[in-house]
Amino acid sequence: MLSALSNVLKITELRQKIVFTLAMFLVFRAGTHIPVPGVNAAVIEQLFTSGNLFGLMDLISGGALSKFSVFAMSITPYINASIIMQLLTVVVPKLEQWSGRKKITQIIRYGTVLLGFIQAIGMAFGLRSAIINPGIGSILLIALTLTAGTTFLMWLGEQITDKGIGNGISLIIFAGIVSRLPDGMLVIYDYLTKGTINAFNLVLFLVIAVVMIVFVIAIQQGQRKIPVQYAKRVVGRKMYGGHTTHIPLKVNQAGVIPIIFASSVLMFPVTMAQFINIDWVKTVAEWFAWGTALNTALYVLLIIFFTYFYTAVTLNISDMAENMKKYGGFIPGLRPGKPTADYLDRVMTRITLAGAVFLAVIAIMPNLVVWGTGIQGVYFGGTALLIVVGVALDTMKQIEALILMRHYQGFMK
Repeated sequence: MLSALSNVLKITELRQKIVFTLAMFLVFRAGTHIPVPGVNAAVIEQLFTSGNLFGLMDLISGGALSKFSVFAMSITPYINASIIMQLLTVVVPKLEQWSGRKKITQIIRYGTVLLGFIQAIGMAFGLRSAIINPGIGSILLIALTLTAGTTFLMWLGEQITDKGIGNGISLIIFAGIVSRLPDGMLVIYDYLTKGTINAFNLVLFLVIAVVMIVFVIAIQQGQRKIPVQYAKRVVGRKMYGGHTTHIPLKVNQAGVIPIIFASSVLMFPVTMAQFINIDWVKTVAEWFAWGTALNTALYVLLIIFFTYFYTAVTLNISDMAENMKKYGGFIPGLRPGKPTADYLDRVMTRITLAGAVFLAVIAIMPNLVVWGTGIQGVYFGGTALLIVVGVALDTMKQIEALILMRHYQGFMK
């Protein structure tokens, strides 16, 4: 490990990228402590429990939302704009032609500002009880401040992508989640000192954590490799093809998106009930409360549904088979065209089921951890675990690629 780290430090370009990325992390963390003007932060903190949508948003923002800082919305509007654009690309042919171009990036930026402003208006209006001098002017000022904070984070993420190491937007979310780790350790230490849990509970928690991290890495890296043979063809005086390759079909093609979709759908009634003082609304909110049997069952079913839905939207099997046929490729034992597409669809359906079950297990892991160890108030599992592990793996792969380009020994074994 020490020799691998020394290889990293030997490369001036890589060293500068890492230093720049860490400096941007400091800017991000500093911004989470700059409060929005005209808001009573003490009132805001009372709303952030593990059973509402704000709790999930606060986790992603690294605690900026519970402090109601200028980065309170984090990079969430950018994620929403990217997902919406990705879905529209499948539906609108013109957008599909722009896919991967600068024009799509520009539209996502404008969409981020628009969605951020709408979300900021909703947050300011919904939390108006915490505004010191509630009024149209104060709500607009808060909304503009929050939108500016999100826009700055979007720019910061793009700077990390260009001048740092890894995907900037993902790393900002990663930094926000990891920054909550010390708070979780303090909670566990407080439980131990007060006798709420014993050493066995702590050891069990650590074992579960290690096993789940290994499990997530295994599934995230899991692929079904479909062999593809390319026929030989002569173009002019050159011969092309005649080689064998494979199509890597990921087990978890949808990533963390199904958990975010399912969480948003289920937490919406609970969150809205906090602002609507009607008895039957409160009753419905209790049915959907986090950790109840109905909530958990619907959570699992929605995750499985959204996994299949998002995989079908983002992975075009027909185009994959058509492109393979166009370039003279075929799967051994299958005819090009529709038979190949049907085969790929069957394979993808089976491995997507494994990915959907994996996401469901990861999502309900916090409930299982609380039930098995008695440790509450420490978020472990679901969105946070997938994002942290996924971003860490992608960043290490980029570091590995940069090291190998310089003919040094790789970083990962």
